[in-house]
Amino acid sequence: QVQLVESGGGLVQAGGSLRLSCATSGRTSSSYAMGWFRQVPGKEREFVAAISWSGSTSYADSVKGRFTISRDNAKNIVYLQMNSPKPEDTAVYYCAALRKYGSPWYADRWGQGTQVTVSS
Repeated sequence: QVQLVESGGGLVQAGGSLRLSCATSGRTSSSYAMGWFRQVPGKEREFVAAISWSGSTSYADSVKGRFTISRDNAKNIVYLQMNSPKPEDTAVYYCAALRKYGSPWYADRWGQGTQVTVSS
């Protein structure tokens, strides 16, 4: 089974930038479509971005134009570049191995999550 470990979270000022990383391991990790989700207390986990094994991408409207998802299949790492973050982007961000590339987005495996806090 694929394992996922996120890193790169922390405190960032609104308008700054932050890059999250998700290291994947496991025999089939490079063949998965991958995604990022986020969750704030009291709310459901929501889709942020996804990338297919070949590099096709999809974004939630709330982050389109500001966030970029990418992957390095040779290193088995998925990234989420967060540019111009806003305080409402504050959440725990989760990396996910997706069941398929395409909405609705279902995760087969989750990472442990990394906290991102955006200060105003």
